[in-house]
Amino acid sequence: MNKSRRPPRRRSPSIHLNEIVDYKNISLLRRFLSEQGKILSKRINRLTSKQQRVVATAVKRARILALLPFSNNEN
Repeated sequence: MNKSRRPPRRRSPSIHLNEIVDYKNISLLRRFLSEQGKILSKRINRLTSKQQRVVATAVKRARILALLPFSNNEN
């Protein structure tokens, strides 16, 4: 009945305290996009729900202002 338990693995946050999520911060936003230009899920990005909403809004704004591409199809 005694199962050996490992302590939960502490992961480093993907957004640090000194980083500001903004649509103008393209280098930060590119970390949350896939090769095809899709927004990655919060499970893959290691974000909270609130952070994921802020990132998604910032990516969408950057796409509208042509700072990021809508898709990255290279066919």
